[in-house]
Amino acid sequence: MIGRTGYLLRKALWALVTIIVVISFNFVLFRVLPGDPAKSGMRDPRLDEASVAALQQRFGLDKPLFLNPSDPADTQFVAYWRELLRGNLGTSYEFRNASVASLVARALGNTLWLLAGAQVLSIVLGMALGLLAAWRRGTRVDVAALLFALILWSLPTFFLGILLLFVGSSWFGLPTGGRFTVGATYATWGEYLLDVGRHLLLPSLTFTLALLAQYMLVMRSTVIEVLSEDYVLTAKAKGLSTTAVITRHALRNAMLPMATLIALNLGFTVSGAIEVETVFSLPGIGLLTVNAVNSRDYPVLQGAFLLLAVSVVLANLAADLVYGWLDPRVGDT
Repeated sequence: MIGRTGYLLRKALWALVTIIVVISFNFVLFRVLPGDPAKSGMRDPRLDEASVAALQQRFGLDKPLFLNPSDPADTQFVAYWRELLRGNLGTSYEFRNASVASLVARALGNTLWLLAGAQVLSIVLGMALGLLAAWRRGTRVDVAALLFALILWSLPTFFLGILLLFVGSSWFGLPTGGRFTVGATYATWGEYLLDVGRHLLLPSLTFTLALLAQYMLVMRSTVIEVLSEDYVLTAKAKGLSTTAVITRHALRNAMLPMATLIALNLGFTVSGAIEVETVFSLPGIGLLTVNAVNSRDYPVLQGAFLLLAVSVVLANLAADLVYGWLDPRVGDT
């Protein structure tokens, strides 16, 4: 028990240290980009040098990054951490009076609409097809499943999205972008949800197909490896049916690598939404990040990348916890 508790505490501590390092790295990462966010609107003739200086002073861009001999606390890095610990992610440079927290929260809500169904479908279908391919190893079913998965895995996500965008809009009349029909009025909540569902169908299908191949191939290879273990051969020798062997013995141990892959994908697909959201013009975290890069909007970039980094770190921590549940030996030593 003490060993398991110590194991969980170590994992939680490493997750906390990783988040601190990532937050500090985020501050540096965006400030090495070329360009000055205060000068991003210099094409506007109304924005002269005095206006640029005023913007730099307003957002603290006139302060030193790390070192200020006269006042060590008066730097951009210290101000960044001070506001972050207060729960303030800052104010957007591009949207002058909008808080980063509100922008990121609104975009995250739209991204979760996209990811929820895609993740569930890809996990269920990928595991089912991988299990079927492993069970029918060497048959036409296995070969067809492998060919299908390898084709999907070889296609870039944005290219797959463009293909589905063309097919869905041309053949089935599905919307090409946005989260709902602009200017539409809805008599009931059902009409609104139906419109949102039509807009999310193509991007969700893109994500489902992009993730399904990974789950299927990993599940197939893991189940094949587990089925060759001695305890599985013993179960077969006892006269257990194939279904009983798979569900009682093989599936639980085959879920160890799958748990890692699922947990990591739950974190990484938030950032992976960048490609899909850009193709389908969905106002989520991905599109918000792309627009922030173009406008040198440091606070929005820091807020978005902080969310993505924390998602990945927490997903790793969740994978460790699931490992401990699937395999009681983990953490006991």
